[in-house]
Amino acid sequence: MTDHVGRLYALVAGVVVFLVAWAVVAAHPWSPRPAQDPRLVALAARQHRLQRESVLVKRLVDRRWTSYRRALAARNAAAAKITARNSALAAMATAAPVQPTVRVVNLPPLVVTRTS
Repeated sequence: MTDHVGRLYALVAGVVVFLVAWAVVAAHPWSPRPAQDPRLVALAARQHRLQRESVLVKRLVDRRWTSYRRALAARNAAAAKITARNSALAAMATAAPVQPTVRVVNLPPLVVTRTS
């Protein structure tokens, strides 16, 4: 081979084949995937458990809020009823004031007979 262009093409083709082979070997396509880290498996399980637990807690809190709102509405209604009754009684008391009755008391006179 005395042709310099042919040698150059052969050299470039050899280098390209070498680099492709190197990349294939470096990628390890034949090796099995490494087993998952047990810490990551435990972390994923914990995350799943916490998500499930958070849904249960949210349901519980929603139930408690509902019962609290009902109790608060009942308490406010009772307070409004008492306030209305007290307002009605106050209106009746100011409308017709009750006149005090006069009471006459006859007591014997106070007599001090001691002398010093």
